[in-house]
Amino acid sequence: MPSPKSGAALPDGVKIVVVNRRARHDYTILEKIEAGIVLRGPEVKSIRGGKINLGDAYAQVEGVELWLVQMHISPYEQAHRENTDPLRRRKLLLHRRQVIRLKQRIEEKGLTLIPLALYFKGRHLKVELGLGKGKRQHDRREDMAKRDAQREMDRARRGERGDG
Repeated sequence: MPSPKSGAALPDGVKIVVVNRRARHDYTILEKIEAGIVLRGPEVKSIRGGKINLGDAYAQVEGVELWLVQMHISPYEQAHRENTDPLRRRKLLLHRRQVIRLKQRIEEKGLTLIPLALYFKGRHLKVELGLGKGKRQHDRREDMAKRDAQREMDRARRGERGDG
């Protein structure tokens, strides 16, 4: 699936548009799901230009449909009349069985669906959703301590190689 860098082109025809780095900081991601997204023409043009923000976005299940809420796509300047509300809800495309299973998991465990990345796969725009559990403050501190420890170990290893 997508790498952590936005704007990167991967060998299998995947071009990452934007990555939600904040999601991995605020949530523990338990499962990833790829979904299609219903957009209008000017929105796609705006996304290709990188004028998108996933910061506050989340997915919401209503009945047997999945909706992406609070994703901001800036209006495309050349499409004056065709532009829509930048924060409108956008429908996500998944099989009905997948939506029902996600709805059950969200309700029983109190999980959240967060968009992790937006990317083009061939000519289709896809959203990588993460089924996540919110991190508490002490969990974030533990993660930061682990990263710092790993960084120190890597520095020590590089220092050993350089001396030898």
